[in-house]
Amino acid sequence: MTTTSSVQNGILFVRLTGDLIGSPDTDQLLQSVNTHLGEELNQCAVDLSEIRYINSTGIGVLVSLLTKFRSRGGEMVLINPADHPKKMLAITKLNNIFTVSPDEATARQLLTPAAN
Repeated sequence: MTTTSSVQNGILFVRLTGDLIGSPDTDQLLQSVNTHLGEELNQCAVDLSEIRYINSTGIGVLVSLLTKFRSRGGEMVLINPADHPKKMLAITKLNNIFTVSPDEATARQLLTPAAN
C-alpha cells in the first residue's frame, strides 16, 4: 500500500493505493496521521478510491483514525471508496458511522464548516 498525505486549508488529505490489510502499511498510515495531528489538525479526508482490498485490520485502522479525529472535536470523511472497501463498510454496518463523500471537493465542503 502507498500512502501520500497533504494539508490543504487545515484539512489533512490522505490518499491510499493498493491493499489496506495490515502491517507494515497500516503502521505507516497511523504514523503519518499522528505526525500531522501534532500540527493541531482535527479534520481529515481519506481517499479510498484506489484501495483494491481491505480486511478487518484495515477496517480497524479506519475506525481508530475516526476515533482520533472525533476525540479532538473533529471529523474524518472517506472519499469514494472502491467496490471492495464499500462492500466491507456495508457488511460491517460502518457505512452508518463514517461520512462518505463521492469526491474530494465534496469532502472539503463537508469538513470546512467544522474547521472554522
